[in-house]
Amino acid sequence: MRSVDPNTGAPIHDYPDHDDAAVGRALDAAGAAHRDWRDATFADRAAVLRAAAGALRDQRERLAALMTAEMGKPIVQSDSEVEKCAGACEYFAEHAERYLAIEFIPTDASRSYVRHDPLGVLLAIMPWNFPFWQVFRAAAPALMAGNGMVLKHASNVPGCALAIEDVFRRAGAPAGLFTTLLIDAERAEALIDDPRIAAVTLTGSEGAGRAIARRAGAALKPCVLELGGSDAFLVLEGADVDAVAQHAVQARLINNGQSCIAAKRFIVVAGAAEAFEHMFAARMAAANVGNPADRTVELGPLARADLRDQLHDIVTRSVAAGARLVTGGQPLARPGYFYAPTVLAGVEPGMAAFDEETFGPVAAVTRARDAGHAVELANHSRYGLGASIWTNDAPRAEALAAHIEAGSVFVNGIVKSDPRLPFGGVKASGYGRELSAAGIREFVNLKTVWVRETPAPGAHRGAE
Repeated sequence: MRSVDPNTGAPIHDYPDHDDAAVGRALDAAGAAHRDWRDATFADRAAVLRAAAGALRDQRERLAALMTAEMGKPIVQSDSEVEKCAGACEYFAEHAERYLAIEFIPTDASRSYVRHDPLGVLLAIMPWNFPFWQVFRAAAPALMAGNGMVLKHASNVPGCALAIEDVFRRAGAPAGLFTTLLIDAERAEALIDDPRIAAVTLTGSEGAGRAIARRAGAALKPCVLELGGSDAFLVLEGADVDAVAQHAVQARLINNGQSCIAAKRFIVVAGAAEAFEHMFAARMAAANVGNPADRTVELGPLARADLRDQLHDIVTRSVAAGARLVTGGQPLARPGYFYAPTVLAGVEPGMAAFDEETFGPVAAVTRARDAGHAVELANHSRYGLGASIWTNDAPRAEALAAHIEAGSVFVNGIVKSDPRLPFGGVKASGYGRELSAAGIREFVNLKTVWVRETPAPGAHRGAE
């Protein structure tokens, strides 16, 4: 595997793939570590997770620079990502025991209850766009639940993958409990069949999700899929358009526009549309584009050349179908994989910028007749990850939120993941949840235990 600096296109480092023998040894070690780890107390597990948080903070500068070098994230956002990972480790260290406490349920038994026992070793298949956070938001709850994990990370961030393994090693995790496998996607998919793998978690594209779901289903193994998104950003009557336009820029340009939950479709009621389009486009055009290692830069390069080319193809096809280019619309003439901050207006369903996921700094603005029509347009998508509603009438927005087909709806706030809240989507955005009590329970065996202190006389006859 080779990491490449998307700011310049120059290679950074080559990493040898793990051969089949190395993968086999890693799976054996993970299984052995899990068998001890599942019997560890919550306090012992929490001590490792808290130490991992400390290791992250101790190396924050180096780890943030590594993220920025391998996938182009602005360095200020890389700093924040390291801190968010540390916070997640601490959150689940604090709350896992309560989330997984035995639940006593009165029945005809002397005692009956539900346990939350770990499943085993999880296979985590993770993407490059948040190369630390998307791993830690899966690993922190899974490890606190008593599972082990092997990571197949994206092939363009191998340095990040190995650095995460090193964090857990420094934290004192048992050898093999968290292991990185440097293998390609095809070999990772085949691992689902391996009896040493108990379950799968994937954050990735819709296509990857379908492939993993088929394989996991055939193997009868649970999986959680967090897939793509084309989040709607609804601007309703009475909203402060000037303030909302600034939030819209942040929501579209986060992580260089390469975020599943970034706002992508900006659906604006007719009365606010003209002013919003003008302010939004002006602020997008004014974004500071440049070397992501510069702490003043707001927008860095896309992670790969092919991603830049795919994004430009969506813009080109949308304009050909009748969308109006307000600003941007071209790759930037400079080294690296840069694309100009772009706003398309007059975007309608059926256009590429509305129907497809724009993974980069391209915003599609669509006008709605009223709030009800805005919700219809928001739902006119095969994706259902997140959405936000911007208005001066929060109670009305809360009522509308019930009708939006998405895993998260934020009112007057940018969609984000939070360890305290479930995270995931519906429709083509996947299924299952990460984070919160719901997320930590995705990879446990909800085991019923029924106890009678002494056997009842006579044979027991019953039905399922």
